[in-house]
Amino acid sequence: MLYCVCLGHGVILLLFLFSLAVSVYVEAYDNLLSGPVAQYTALSQKIGGDVQKHAELMKQAFSCQRQFLVTASNSQKPSDSVLTSLLAPVSKVIQEVQAFREKNRSSPLFNHLSAVSESVPALGAPAPPPPGPPPPPMDLDKSSGGDSGATNRNALFASLNKGADITKGLKHVSDDQKTHKNPGLKAQGGPLPSGPKPFAARPTAAASPARTLPPVLELDGKKWKVENHEGAQNLVISDTELKQVVYAFKCNNSTLQVKGKINSITLDNCKKLGLVFDDVVGIVEVINCKDVKVQVMGKIPTISINKTDGCHVYLSKDSLSCEIISAKSSEMNVLVPNKDGEYTEIPVPEQFKTVWDGNKLVTTATEIAG
Repeated sequence: MLYCVCLGHGVILLLFLFSLAVSVYVEAYDNLLSGPVAQYTALSQKIGGDVQKHAELMKQAFSCQRQFLVTASNSQKPSDSVLTSLLAPVSKVIQEVQAFREKNRSSPLFNHLSAVSESVPALGAPAPPPPGPPPPPMDLDKSSGGDSGATNRNALFASLNKGADITKGLKHVSDDQKTHKNPGLKAQGGPLPSGPKPFAARPTAAASPARTLPPVLELDGKKWKVENHEGAQNLVISDTELKQVVYAFKCNNSTLQVKGKINSITLDNCKKLGLVFDDVVGIVEVINCKDVKVQVMGKIPTISINKTDGCHVYLSKDSLSCEIISAKSSEMNVLVPNKDGEYTEIPVPEQFKTVWDGNKLVTTATEIAG
């Protein structure tokens, strides 16, 4: 909008009034909020429960991200320390979103919570600025020094246009003047310049040792946390309730016994861990583990094995109807008790055959021919 103000003596002051407007990428972000994000929020409200609570945290994260974009659109590039402080509100909400997933591993909607939690870190990584415009084309006349540059360039082109005749001006070198036929000339002419040296990798600094976290065995709300144990052979959880869950993380070369009846047990990123438990009313999950053993003394409806190499499951007589679900895992064995008290070891199939029967895909387990 343009305003004209007369100051007298024929002088006119032009005043420009610009309306404040958001930048292009903030506007694009607003379209995202009013489109897919609004749809996600509405659907989460319909589902309710943990999914709705999780969506409310995500709504805060998107709001903090918008404030960051608005600030960035009106500012110059900050230093790294200032950028970190600007991203602090977003980072805080991201941690809350991920912590909500960890605190609700027993939720029936845990897969929904995991999908959102694994995607939310994208909000904390701003994209690099777009590349600047290409440099203007070079003016050969100016860069070559005016008329003298043009003259030299024309002379070069004229020489190139001679074709095969360009070599007529070269001086003939006889055999006695060639160093490869007269080695004595090399000593007279001094050392020859060396060619480019092969690339040598720069020495890398020694990797810093991994930080060792203190072992944990405590009840946090409804969750028993068993973390960072090495070589602990007598870990026992005895004072349990039905609503409680057990979460074991990074426990290696150890044994864990869970007494009583609880809701669920999760083994995450454990190696050579032995688990013995009485009764679980929900599920036992084995995730990202290696060489673990799980023994049920009472009843368990479902055992899930995911991304694990080496897992032995010892069933009791009361748990023979247990469902075992596996994905992306290998070296799995189920041990079934016999009447004499011994166990029969049965491998879980790892190879499958899928065929089309005319109506649907039919998948069956196959044995590796050997």
